[in-house]
Amino acid sequence: MSPAQTARRRVVITGAGAVTPLGLDAESTLESLVAGRSGVREITQFDASTYPVRIAGTVPVEDARTLVPDVAEAELLSRQGAFGVAAGLEALRRSGLPAARDEDEADRRTVVVGATAGRPDLQEMAEFFHRVKSELPLHRPLIEDVLRRDQNIPAAVLAREAGFRGAVESVSTACTASGHAIGEAFRQIQEGEADAALAGGYDSLVTWLDVLGFSLLGALTKDHADEPERASRPFSDDRSGFVLGEGGIMLVLEERESALRRGAPILGEIAGYAATMNAYRMTDPPPPGGGVTQCMVRAVEDSGVPAERIGYIAAHGTSTPGNDVSESQAVREVFGAHAGELVMTSVKSMSGHLTAAASALGTLGALGVLADGRVPPTINLENPDPDCDLDYAPQPGRVLDTDAVLVNAFAFGGTNACTVITRHVDDAAQPARPADEEAAR
Repeated sequence: MSPAQTARRRVVITGAGAVTPLGLDAESTLESLVAGRSGVREITQFDASTYPVRIAGTVPVEDARTLVPDVAEAELLSRQGAFGVAAGLEALRRSGLPAARDEDEADRRTVVVGATAGRPDLQEMAEFFHRVKSELPLHRPLIEDVLRRDQNIPAAVLAREAGFRGAVESVSTACTASGHAIGEAFRQIQEGEADAALAGGYDSLVTWLDVLGFSLLGALTKDHADEPERASRPFSDDRSGFVLGEGGIMLVLEERESALRRGAPILGEIAGYAATMNAYRMTDPPPPGGGVTQCMVRAVEDSGVPAERIGYIAAHGTSTPGNDVSESQAVREVFGAHAGELVMTSVKSMSGHLTAAASALGTLGALGVLADGRVPPTINLENPDPDCDLDYAPQPGRVLDTDAVLVNAFAFGGTNACTVITRHVDDAAQPARPADEEAAR
């Protein structure tokens, strides 16, 4: 480890919140993950009966704003924004982070989220152009409707509710967004720019436009429409595409010494992070040796954790033919013989693909592994692809003793993010080593 690395501050995770197809809070989501329960079901947000795809991993609430009834600006939140605010407020409660004592402390608390960029509704646009063409009077849009389409509003609402006055950033890098958000928050605290942060992601692309668009792209599976829970099949020989999902997962990150002083519950320590770009094709993953491989290598190097110490990988694992093989081969290249000893699973087999929030859900599952060793399985893996030859833990109930995990996130366009998280050890609680033993080390 370089001198520059040793001078960096340590960063821990002290709270987690979640609203997902698997549960309306972090605890129930994690319990569903380790039990292997699926949250994929028939779409009810719109009439999908005539669509080529009629299933998704959906959060079972009609109006997501009912999840944040006490938030003053709840009417300004989109469906995805309400997921993020609910998850963020839960993470704050669970962390026990006290309100900032003064403006200086509040100025050093930030919000960094991953979310899909806001956009106008095509139905509204069609109505607008129809009125222009027909020379009909235009309807004046409501300010609430305009703000709901702004990806920054949920982050701003979270900052206001939490009393955070530092930077508020919203990252829109598709399926890697929450991985980038967590990594950016980690760097801010590590390098002394902030002391605490709310970080994670939220998304809801279960819309008529996105379902139709991804279907036309050939990315969504059309199989198992009558058995939705069987549709998402990462690493399986008969996989045929991913399943869309929605939800929000947020974490509280803090500078370690500050968290220890206040006796915070520490879920894990972020040890390393890296981001790369494939510069390859827009939708296809690169061959091993490209940006995916380099991202994992750099994250492990940044952490200072020996590669053989990592026992679990939260895979990107989309259930698409190219991604699953490419990721498996890249893990083989990065970890060598150790790849056959570690466990790699995809939570998307149960939740569907939460797009901008996907990496944050993988992080939540990985934190569960560090906490008690319970591994979220890769369900529906009955006939593994011969080119996917790692241990994907297809059955619930696997227990793994490891103190270091890796979280992968890759996206259309070729952007990647990888994070190494370790089980936190309180140095003060460790027995002192004899001087001669310390010298020998």
